[in-house]
Amino acid sequence: MANFSEQMQRIFDRYTAEVDDGPVALDVVAEWAVQQGLFRPAPRDVVKICREALAESLRQEKRVDDKGRRYRAKHSVRTSVGGTQLSLWADIDRAPRSFMEKSFGQRRKAIVDDCFQVKQDVDHYNDEHSTAQPIQIVLDFSEDVAEMEAAQRIGREGDEAA
Repeated sequence: MANFSEQMQRIFDRYTAEVDDGPVALDVVAEWAVQQGLFRPAPRDVVKICREALAESLRQEKRVDDKGRRYRAKHSVRTSVGGTQLSLWADIDRAPRSFMEKSFGQRRKAIVDDCFQVKQDVDHYNDEHSTAQPIQIVLDFSEDVAEMEAAQRIGREGDEAA
């Protein structure tokens, strides 16, 4: 039997085969899947719903420090406790250094994983469309980060002048 993710992939593939194989908003696919009786959600655990809402809210909480930098207030570390995968959360201003090192390392790993995957996708696309000009993807973000830092500095200086 297919796992949940595979079932969702099959719904999308069926939509593109039966309705439209062009780019589509997932709201459209979801509405179609529900109308077709292809998606019937299982009853959800209230605690799980609350946990997911907490996590989403904590990811969004930002603060501004004395130097005007916006920073994320709450951070998580994925860990295994007694064979169970958990996400532990802490406030950046009170968390121990070891916790924050793990959190930053895990976030960096997620970025690397995303970069690796986009590189695989671009390489595949370019190979499949070898007669077209290849799509170039730059994975060095140093200049992007520097530009964002400069824009933030300019914004703070503009706020102070006003």
